[in-house]
Amino acid sequence: MAQPNRDGAPGRLIGAGRTADVYALGSGRVLRRYREDNDVAAEAAAMAYLAEAGYPVPAVYDADGRDLVLERLDGRDMLADLTRAPARVRRHARTLARLHDRLHEIEAPPGLPGCFAPGDRMVHLGLHPGNVMLTSRGPVVIDWAGVRAGLPAADVAMTYVIMLASEVDGLPGWLRPAARSLRSAMLQEFLATVGHDPSPVLAAAARARMADGSVRPAEAEHLRRVAEEAGETGPP
Repeated sequence: MAQPNRDGAPGRLIGAGRTADVYALGSGRVLRRYREDNDVAAEAAAMAYLAEAGYPVPAVYDADGRDLVLERLDGRDMLADLTRAPARVRRHARTLARLHDRLHEIEAPPGLPGCFAPGDRMVHLGLHPGNVMLTSRGPVVIDWAGVRAGLPAADVAMTYVIMLASEVDGLPGWLRPAARSLRSAMLQEFLATVGHDPSPVLAAAARARMADGSVRPAEAEHLRRVAEEAGETGPP
């Protein structure tokens, strides 16, 4: 596994999410290191399985404990691209829908744990714009820690509740109304294009998301309202 540099880090920090940090290792590779104890073996195996099926994932070079050594992708993520080019919102929503539909064509391998809506398809449970890298070889889906077997509608529903409730870090207050409008347009086009209706499992998705330890209090309250409304009315 990656050796630390003189400062004690495995390399230059190039990215940080809610649960993991990403370091540059050189030679076209990065280290994704979880902050808490974690066994990445299942995540690495799922990514290798998906790559064999032709789905766009980063190449996996090593997996050990909480460390994954992965292909370093060029380009930027879809969320970052939207902030620079809001006019691409519908195009990106359709790309996101196609990535969902392609993934849900793939049967889950034996032994993969199930999600809150049991089924036999591969589901990411976090396939939103922040986890789609727009690279020179096309869109590539990252962060497979939550991969499960389940119903395609569960994946669509989870993407919906994440996009609806998540806070955008570091966004100036004056930009928030525009961000809400952009998110609304993205969700509308995504739901109109994707191949599965999330309505039957929307409340369950909101409750499952609330149980995620990385969810912030304001997001949890939003998710609670989504679960209550979906339980009463059904469709989003």
